[in-house]
Amino acid sequence: MSPGRAFDRQRGWIGLIAILIALAIVAVLAQTVLKTYGLLPGAQTSAKAGPRGPGVGASAEIDPTAATPAPSTPIDRARGLEQQLQRDTQDLGKRIDEQTK
Repeated sequence: MSPGRAFDRQRGWIGLIAILIALAIVAVLAQTVLKTYGLLPGAQTSAKAGPRGPGVGASAEIDPTAATPAPSTPIDRARGLEQQLQRDTQDLGKRIDEQTK
Protein backbone atom coordinates (compact mmCIF):
# COMPACT_ATOMS: atom_id res chain seq x y z
CA MET A 1 0.00 0.00 0.00
CA SER A 2 1.49 3.34 -1.03
CA PRO A 3 1.41 6.46 1.20
CA GLY A 4 -0.76 8.27 -1.37
CA ARG A 5 -3.51 5.68 -1.06
CA ALA A 6 -3.73 6.13 2.73
CA PHE A 7 -4.32 9.86 2.23
CA ASP A 8 -6.99 9.16 -0.40
CA ARG A 9 -8.84 6.97 2.09
CA GLN A 10 -8.88 9.78 4.65
CA ARG A 11 -10.19 12.54 2.36
CA GLY A 12 -13.78 11.92 3.43
CA TRP A 13 -12.94 12.47 7.09
CA ILE A 14 -10.95 15.61 6.34
CA GLY A 15 -13.86 17.05 4.39
CA LEU A 16 -16.30 16.20 7.17
CA ILE A 17 -14.12 17.91 9.78
CA ALA A 18 -13.77 20.99 7.54
CA ILE A 19 -17.56 21.19 7.18
CA LEU A 20 -18.02 20.92 10.96
CA ILE A 21 -15.49 23.70 11.59
CA ALA A 22 -17.23 25.94 9.03
CA LEU A 23 -20.60 25.19 10.66
CA ALA A 24 -19.24 26.16 14.08
CA ILE A 25 -17.94 29.47 12.71
CA VAL A 26 -21.30 30.25 11.10
CA ALA A 27 -23.13 29.40 14.34
CA VAL A 28 -20.95 31.78 16.38
CA LEU A 29 -21.41 34.58 13.84
CA ALA A 30 -25.18 34.02 13.71
CA GLN A 31 -25.41 34.15 17.50
CA THR A 32 -23.47 37.41 17.55
CA VAL A 33 -25.75 38.96 14.91
CA LEU A 34 -28.92 37.83 16.69
CA LYS A 35 -27.69 39.31 19.97
CA THR A 36 -26.84 42.57 18.20
CA TYR A 37 -30.38 42.81 16.82
CA GLY A 38 -31.85 41.98 20.23
CA LEU A 39 -33.47 38.74 19.15
CA LEU A 40 -31.71 36.62 21.77
CA PRO A 41 -32.11 37.13 25.52
CA GLY A 42 -29.26 38.74 27.40
CA ALA A 43 -28.25 40.89 24.46
CA GLN A 44 -26.62 44.21 25.24
CA THR A 45 -24.91 46.52 22.83
CA SER A 46 -21.96 46.94 25.15
CA ALA A 47 -20.78 44.75 27.99
CA LYS A 48 -19.41 47.81 29.82
CA ALA A 49 -22.61 49.85 29.62
CA GLY A 50 -24.17 50.66 32.96
CA PRO A 51 -27.70 51.75 33.78
CA ARG A 52 -28.89 54.68 31.71
CA GLY A 53 -31.58 56.05 33.96
CA PRO A 54 -31.33 58.67 36.68
CA GLY A 55 -29.46 57.79 39.84
CA VAL A 56 -31.07 56.48 43.00
CA GLY A 57 -31.25 59.94 44.58
CA ALA A 58 -33.01 61.52 41.62
CA SER A 59 -36.79 61.66 41.69
CA ALA A 60 -38.98 62.54 38.78
CA GLU A 61 -42.53 63.77 38.89
CA ILE A 62 -45.11 61.67 37.10
CA ASP A 63 -46.44 63.43 34.03
CA PRO A 64 -49.81 61.95 32.98
CA THR A 65 -49.59 63.67 29.59
CA ALA A 66 -46.26 62.05 28.72
CA ALA A 67 -46.23 59.28 26.13
CA THR A 68 -45.77 55.73 27.31
CA PRO A 69 -42.24 54.39 26.86
CA ALA A 70 -41.53 52.39 23.73
CA PRO A 71 -41.58 48.61 24.17
CA SER A 72 -38.14 47.12 24.49
CA THR A 73 -38.59 43.69 22.93
CA PRO A 74 -39.42 43.04 19.29
CA ILE A 75 -42.51 41.04 20.29
CA ASP A 76 -43.87 43.97 22.32
CA ARG A 77 -43.21 46.36 19.44
CA ALA A 78 -45.02 44.02 17.04
CA ARG A 79 -48.01 43.75 19.38
CA GLY A 80 -48.16 47.53 19.73
CA LEU A 81 -48.05 47.93 15.96
CA GLU A 82 -50.80 45.35 15.56
CA GLN A 83 -53.02 47.18 18.05
CA GLN A 84 -52.41 50.50 16.30
CA LEU A 85 -53.30 48.98 12.93
CA GLN A 86 -56.51 47.52 14.37
CA ARG A 87 -57.48 50.93 15.81
CA ASP A 88 -56.73 52.65 12.51
CA THR A 89 -58.77 50.04 10.64
CA GLN A 90 -61.74 50.55 12.97
CA ASP A 91 -61.50 54.34 12.60
CA LEU A 92 -61.38 54.04 8.83
CA GLY A 93 -64.38 51.70 8.87
CA LYS A 94 -66.37 54.21 10.94
CA ARG A 95 -65.47 57.04 8.56
CA ILE A 96 -66.54 54.98 5.55
CA ASP A 97 -69.81 54.06 7.25
CA GLU A 98 -70.50 57.73 8.04
CA GLN A 99 -69.88 58.77 4.43
CA THR A 100 -72.12 56.07 2.97
CA LYS A 101 -75.13 56.95 5.15
